Amino acid sequence: MSSISTRLRTQSIRFAYSGCSPDALRARKRCRVPTLPRNSPLSASRFAASLDPVRSVHSRRHGSSKCKSGDFSEPLEPETGWESPAESIQPSVPGEQFSIVEVLKKSNSFLPHVVLASTLLALIYPPSFAWFTNRYYAPALGFLMFAVGVNSSERDFLQAFKRPAAIFAGYIGQYIVKPLLGYFFGMMSVTMFSLPTSIGAGIMLVSCVSGAQLSNYATFLTDPSMAPLSIVMTSLSTATAVFVTPLLSLLLIGKRLPVDVKGMVSSILQIVITPITAGLLLNRFFPWICNAIRPLLPPLSVFVTALCVGAPLAINVDSIMSSFGLMILLLIIAFHLSAFVIGYFLPSFFFQKAPDVKALQRTLSFETGMQSSLLALALANRFFQDPLVAVPPAISTVMMSLMGFSLVMIWSRGRATGQ
Repeated sequence: MSSISTRLRTQSIRFAYSGCSPDALRARKRCRVPTLPRNSPLSASRFAASLDPVRSVHSRRHGSSKCKSGDFSEPLEPETGWESPAESIQPSVPGEQFSIVEVLKKSNSFLPHVVLASTLLALIYPPSFAWFTNRYYAPALGFLMFAVGVNSSERDFLQAFKRPAAIFAGYIGQYIVKPLLGYFFGMMSVTMFSLPTSIGAGIMLVSCVSGAQLSNYATFLTDPSMAPLSIVMTSLSTATAVFVTPLLSLLLIGKRLPVDVKGMVSSILQIVITPITAGLLLNRFFPWICNAIRPLLPPLSVFVTALCVGAPLAINVDSIMSSFGLMILLLIIAFHLSAFVIGYFLPSFFFQKAPDVKALQRTLSFETGMQSSLLALALANRFFQDPLVAVPPAISTVMMSLMGFSLVMIWSRGRATGQ
């Protein structure tokens, strides 16, 4: 009798967590108890309660549970096809979710490849982009500026008050360092390499325009925390371009080619100020509309940028492939490379004690080396009769994007390796 009592006591303890009573055990009934998953954070009591809290409470009060008849000698295993709640209610991993909205939002990551593909296609088969004539440039630029406004807010501009010295350094690089470089390489193209005067004017015109919105995205890919500062820099240079760009073009090009300053001011107002203001107001008063259209803006911006890059190359392919086309390409590369380098080392002289000096160097390098060459191209096509003036901005549009996103890949890889 003592051995029988010991066996019953052991079996009672063994199945205590399942809610089975000794009476049920004596009735030779076997409970349907799932095995607790290994490494589960749930304790035995919590796991049993998660199966059926009502039944668990009832079992503790009345000492009974629903059991399935059978022999106790059979091993206790989970029933076939039964799934543990701890396994069935697994939290979803965000990284494994597929969303077409997220794909659309990340379309800008394909921009370097799209720019390169449109460049090759325009050079190999010019008719693919030749239909995108000059009359489409202004609306296309306006759309890109509108996209910048929709993705900005008043909070982005408030960031400028926190780092006014950095904003001023970016402005110096944009409208002093870059125009000086443009004048230097423009004069070099005419005096040293005997290129047409229109080519030198095109190089100078590239150096007179505001910063490019692509610099904001490049900064975001490299240093996300510096993206608001980059947006403020570009917005400030774009807002003041309505006065600075005509003044610089008059100082650098006015004596060589006729420039309609009033027409340029009106054009910048239509292409830059109005679309950005409309985007900001839409984002401020109708955010639900912005949330609906924002996922569509990145792929459309990539498509519009590809058209704006490929079309000028296709239209001016004869000039680019001419005897001095290679020389223009080398001069444009030298111009942008000098701007990237000076913009990178400029903060090291004034912000040595800043904790994020390296990130600030990369941000100012993008701001100085990348400018709105599409705006220069639109101005060249509208206000200059000589089509050669548009060749340097067309080449600059391609090289600026390729060089900027090459730096993104280099610096991102360096940060990943801890260098």
